[in-house]
Amino acid sequence: MPKFNTLFLSCAAALSLPVVADDIKNYQSFAGYTGLINTPNAEVQSKGTADVGFNNQLDLRGVKYVDGHNFIFAAGLFEGLEVSGQIASSTMHDNMFLSEGRGQLRDLSFNAKYQIPYIPNDWFSVAIGAKDLGGASNKYETYYLVASKELWDFRFNAGVGTNEKRTGKMDGAFAGIEWQPFEWFSLLTEYDAEAVNAAARITVPKKWLYDIGELTFTSHFYSSTDFSEDKGSYWGVNFSLPLSDEAKSNYKSVKPAPYVEPINTKPVAKINDYGFDFFQASMAPELAQQPKVLTTANVEQAPNELANTSLSGQAEQLKEALIGDGFENVVVGFNNSTVFVNFENSVFNRNDIDAIGVVLGRIAEHVNLENKHFSVQLAKSDLPLIAIKGSVDNYRAFIERGNSPDLNIKQGLLSIPEGVVWAGEAEASPYFKPRLTVNPVLSSTYATEFGVFDYSVGVRATLDIPLWKGAGINVAAQTIVEESDDFEDRKVFDNYSLDEGIVNASLHQTFALPYGFYNQTQIGFYKDYFDYKAIINETAWLSPEGRHKVSAKIAYYDFADYRASREYETLSYQYNWVEQDITLHASGGNYFYGDSGYKLESRFWYGDSYVGIFYQETDSQKVGVAINIPLTPRKDMNVTRFGQLKGKSAWRTSVSTRVDSDINTLVFNEGYAPTSSITLDNTVFNKGRLNSSYIYSNLARMKEAYESYK
Repeated sequence: MPKFNTLFLSCAAALSLPVVADDIKNYQSFAGYTGLINTPNAEVQSKGTADVGFNNQLDLRGVKYVDGHNFIFAAGLFEGLEVSGQIASSTMHDNMFLSEGRGQLRDLSFNAKYQIPYIPNDWFSVAIGAKDLGGASNKYETYYLVASKELWDFRFNAGVGTNEKRTGKMDGAFAGIEWQPFEWFSLLTEYDAEAVNAAARITVPKKWLYDIGELTFTSHFYSSTDFSEDKGSYWGVNFSLPLSDEAKSNYKSVKPAPYVEPINTKPVAKINDYGFDFFQASMAPELAQQPKVLTTANVEQAPNELANTSLSGQAEQLKEALIGDGFENVVVGFNNSTVFVNFENSVFNRNDIDAIGVVLGRIAEHVNLENKHFSVQLAKSDLPLIAIKGSVDNYRAFIERGNSPDLNIKQGLLSIPEGVVWAGEAEASPYFKPRLTVNPVLSSTYATEFGVFDYSVGVRATLDIPLWKGAGINVAAQTIVEESDDFEDRKVFDNYSLDEGIVNASLHQTFALPYGFYNQTQIGFYKDYFDYKAIINETAWLSPEGRHKVSAKIAYYDFADYRASREYETLSYQYNWVEQDITLHASGGNYFYGDSGYKLESRFWYGDSYVGIFYQETDSQKVGVAINIPLTPRKDMNVTRFGQLKGKSAWRTSVSTRVDSDINTLVFNEGYAPTSSITLDNTVFNKGRLNSSYIYSNLARMKEAYESYK
C-alpha cells in the first residue's frame, strides 16, 4: 500500500497543476485500450486511425497471468471515441473439445472508451470506458473512469475501476506515470489496483516506414503481482496507421467566398437565340430540357457561326485532356456562354468525387474566356447520374485561392439547350472493353474452440464487359490459395470453404427511371456451395440532396441439380450524415437461408475506408465490427482497347459475437444474401456518396484531386 499511496498522490497532485505540456504520444496498452500497461489513460485513438497489436501477457479468466496470445485491433471512430476488439487465447490451434485444449482460454471481447468533451486543454482530460462489452460468457467485464494531465515530458493518470476478477486488476483505485524524454522512447510505471508494473516503449518513426505508419515495441520488465510466475517476460508489438490518406481531416479547409454586395438582382440576360431564358448573375443559367442523354448516336456536329469562335479551340483542347485523363464517352460542346461536358469515369474507381474534381479543374484550366459557365454530366454506360453547373471564373478562383465555389448540383439528367456546337462526336466508347478486377476473398472464423483464426483464402477475378446502355456481362471465378487445417476436406469448417471455379456469370441491365428511381436486374448462374440459376431485381430511390436512400431487393434462386429453390426479399434504408462522415443503415426482410429479421449498422467513413458497428437480430442476436478498405490505387490504369486491370474498390471483412445467449455458440450465414460486384450501390450511387450533399462536404478533396492528377 505505501507504493500505491506514493504513486497515486503524486498523480493527483500533478492533475491539479495548470502547466500545459508538449503532446505526448498515445499507445495501446496490453489490455486493449489506449493507456500504459494494464491501466488506461484519458486519451483515445485519434479519429480515422487504427492500431493492430499483439502481446503475450494473457489474463487467464481473471485468475492469473500466463504466457499466451492477445490480438487487438483498435480504431478511433470519431473525436473522443475509440473502440477495440481483442482475441485472448492460451494457444493458437489446440482443439478445446479434446484433451490437448482442456482448461485453455479462447475469448473474443469488445471494448470502448469515450473522452469527455468541453474540458479546457490546460486543465486535464477525463474518459470513461468499458471492457468486454456485451457478448456471452464475459470474462473481462470492467468499467472505469480515468483522468490524465500532461506536464512537461510526463503524463500523470489516476482513476477508479470495477470488475470481479480474482487478480484484483482494475478493481479499485489505480494510477500511473508516463515519461517520454524522446519522441521515440517512453518509460511507464503504474499501480493497477493490485500490483506495481513498469515497462519501456521504443517507436520506429513513421518516416522510416515510408510514411505508412508507426511500429512500437513494448517490454513489460517488472511487476510486483502475486498472480504471475514470469513477472518480467511479457512483451508487445503494435502498428498504428491512418485508415485512409483521403480522410477529410487531411485536406485544407475551403474558405467561404468573399461577400460581394449585389448591384442588381433583376434578370441581367436573355439569350433566346441559344435556348436560354432569364438567369441571375450569380447562378449558372437554367437550361432547357434535353430529351435524351448525350451518346455517340445523338451527338452531332453543328456547323453554325459559333464553330469559328476562340471557344472552339479551347473545347477541342479540353476534350483531348479529358480523354488523356482516361475518361470515357467524352463529349464537349459550347455556345456563347456555356461549355458542356459529358463523361464517364472508369479510372477513379474508389470515388467518383475525384473524377468530378479533375474534370471541373480541367475546365477551369482550358476555358479562359471571361463570364463563361459550365454544365457537366457524369454518366455510367450512358445512364445519367449527376449534373453540375457553375461559373468557370468562380471555380478557377476556388482552384487558385481556395474560396468556396458556387455549384448547382442535381441528380440525373443534364438539360441541354438547342444550338450547341459539339467538338466532334463522343470518343473513348466504354462498350465491349473488358474490365478485370482481381481481389482476395476470405472465409474465416475467429476465437473458436478450434483455433484463434481459421481461414480459407483465395483470389477472385471478375470480368465485366459493358454491352449497351445500362447493360453488361459479369463473370467471376476464384481459386483457393491457402486454407487452415479446419477448413480442409472433411474437417469441421469444410462446408464453409471457398468455392472454386466460376462462381458467377450473369447478364445485368440497369434503368434510370423518373423522380430519382433506378432499377437493376441480373439473370444468370451463381454458385454458393451449390449451383443456382437466379434472377435478382433491385429498385432504389435517392432523395434530391442525397441524404436518404431507400432500396428493395428481391431474388429467386433455383437449384441447378435439385428440385428446390431459395429466395430472399429485403428492404433497406440509408441516411447520409455527410457533416460527420457517417452513414446509418437499416435493413430487414427474409434472407437466403430462411431466417428473417433486421440489421442496423453505423459506418464511420475516413476517405474511402470505413469502420462499421452493427447489430443483427434474426434467429439469433449478434453484434460486431466491420472494416472496409480499398484494394486498388486511387487512380487505376486507363482503359485500352484490350481492356483494364484493376483492384477492388471496396473490400470488407467483419467479426461478430452472439449477445442473446450465455453460451457463445457459433452461428453461420444468418442474415445472409449472396454477394455480387454488380449492385446499384456500386454501379450508380458510388457507395451512397454520389450526391450533392457529399460533393458540397468534400470540395477540398475535389481541388486536391485536380492538383494531384493534372
